[in-house]
Amino acid sequence: MLSSHHSPSKFQIWLLAARPKTLPAAAAPVVVGTAVAINERVFSLWPALAALLGALFIQIGTNLANDVFDYKKGADTTARLGPMRVTQAGLLTPQEVLVGMWLTFGLAALAGLYLIWVGGWPVVAIGVLSITAGIAYTGGPFPIGYKGLGDLFVFIFFGLVAVCGTYYVQAGTVGAMAVWAAVPMGLLATAILVVNNLRDIDTDRAVGKKTLAVRLGVKGTQIEYLLLLAGSYAIPLLMWFITRATPGVMLSWFSIPLAVSMWRQIRHKTGHALNVALAGTARLDLVYGVLLAVGLVGGRFLW
Repeated sequence: MLSSHHSPSKFQIWLLAARPKTLPAAAAPVVVGTAVAINERVFSLWPALAALLGALFIQIGTNLANDVFDYKKGADTTARLGPMRVTQAGLLTPQEVLVGMWLTFGLAALAGLYLIWVGGWPVVAIGVLSITAGIAYTGGPFPIGYKGLGDLFVFIFFGLVAVCGTYYVQAGTVGAMAVWAAVPMGLLATAILVVNNLRDIDTDRAVGKKTLAVRLGVKGTQIEYLLLLAGSYAIPLLMWFITRATPGVMLSWFSIPLAVSMWRQIRHKTGHALNVALAGTARLDLVYGVLLAVGLVGGRFLW
């Protein structure tokens, strides 16, 4: 928390810009992808760690891109209800944030170089697409987040790409179990975005930011959130019955009380109060991911 009595240090400002509370959403799918690799006896430590580092740097780079491009497009105003953005607050210049963004994506690319050596050219495609999506979410001539496509892209990159990509750099292929496990992680990551966009419906509509939440309205967005949660809990059940997954995947259901609590908040809170639900949904994503991962790893040894 930045004190109003003294100026924050550069480190504090950059930490604020990096938005560390968003990082569990980047880490959780890597943990799950690695758990699938352990379950299927193809685990490899260094590719797993490089995938984790790459995911974290891409997330931070995307956060910086959102900070500066939302500011340039006039989406971040004094009416903003979410956490402070450093460019809008005048703590960093747009140029400084852009430099930070490219440096962070550069660090992600360094982790990617090792993964390319391990996994070949498909990793190049994953890396380039991920960084491009991170910038294009709010930047460029066709900002994804402004066109109502953010939910789809988050599902793809935080679910399918992150889990299957993590599994691929360890196994050299993508198995059905990795795809199954990727789906709930993508759904929960999307749910985080849905809370963010639900909170910002009025301010986004005012600046012409046509997120899916703006298009669906409050009630429609609440229903989308509920369907995302319901889908994420249906998948482990289907994995157990349809695939050769062990009952261990049902450990993820121990996070249901947290999911119910989040749904209640989504139904009854508005505006600034939804920041609590935003943090809680990110926590749910991580807790669910860890439980699913433990179930997958435990299933390898217990069943």
